[in-house]
Amino acid sequence: MIDKQKVEALVEQAIENTDAYIVDLTVSGDNDIVVEIDSPTGVDLDFCAEVSRKLNDALDRDVEDYSLEVGSASLSAPFKVRQQYEKHLGDDVDVLTRDGRKLKGTLTAVSEDGAEFTIEVTRKVKEPGAKRPVMVAEPLTLAVADCKQVTYHFDFK
Repeated sequence: MIDKQKVEALVEQAIENTDAYIVDLTVSGDNDIVVEIDSPTGVDLDFCAEVSRKLNDALDRDVEDYSLEVGSASLSAPFKVRQQYEKHLGDDVDVLTRDGRKLKGTLTAVSEDGAEFTIEVTRKVKEPGAKRPVMVAEPLTLAVADCKQVTYHFDFK
């Protein structure tokens, strides 16, 4: 079986001197290698093909057979690494917490270690003396560990 750490080191080497980063990397027992990469500026097909070529050049099919898939992180997939949170600062996100709450808000901050993030959620508040409730934006800090998933919010208006 191909060593995952070896593949990760090869991917890191292939993307050095770029703004790309690894989102996910899996190596199955059958040597099916799947690499997900992303960058703040986006990842195109040519870049994925270049990384794939570099990995194929570094790995030897004669020694051990494998399949290789290099792709960009899906925009609809849940965030997996801190850099994805940083990429989407200022964007609307959907959050599903472990206790079942569904939240939608604007991602405003992420901690240095990536363990927490802050979203600004709007909710209706009845002001004393007011006839109608008003919408108020409030910051809400959540731990990544307390969330099942955080995804980019698509607005189809």
